Amino acid sequence: MAAAWIERVTGSLEDKKRWRQYKARKDQLPAAYRTAIDGLERYLTYAGAIVKGDVLMQMMEDLADLVEGAAADGTPIRDVVGDDPVEFAEMFIANYSDGQWINKERARLVETIDRAAGEEPSTGSDHGSR
Repeated sequence: MAAAWIERVTGSLEDKKRWRQYKARKDQLPAAYRTAIDGLERYLTYAGAIVKGDVLMQMMEDLADLVEGAAADGTPIRDVVGDDPVEFAEMFIANYSDGQWINKERARLVETIDRAAGEEPSTGSDHGSR
């Protein structure tokens, strides 16, 4: 029982292994691409802090795939992130919205208001894009 609690606090060995593998992949990138992914990682970590741990790790691995591919093809960084890196990062985060707690809270709010108004709960509407 104590082992399960410690793992929840510190992360599983698999999580740590994935993180180390991600970091090793980053270290192999050319300097400009490594600088770009460091900046994106920092932003995604802070702006995407509402994303669950496993989803955040998948997001970082997918980012590494994207940047590694760009580096291998010689694609300029601006061609990857465009003119507005913040917009790119926000759109990237939006692809992982299922892991965001805010979407659950949005759905909960809609259901609560529906109940309060005496209506059936809404179904099929997309409240994750607000």
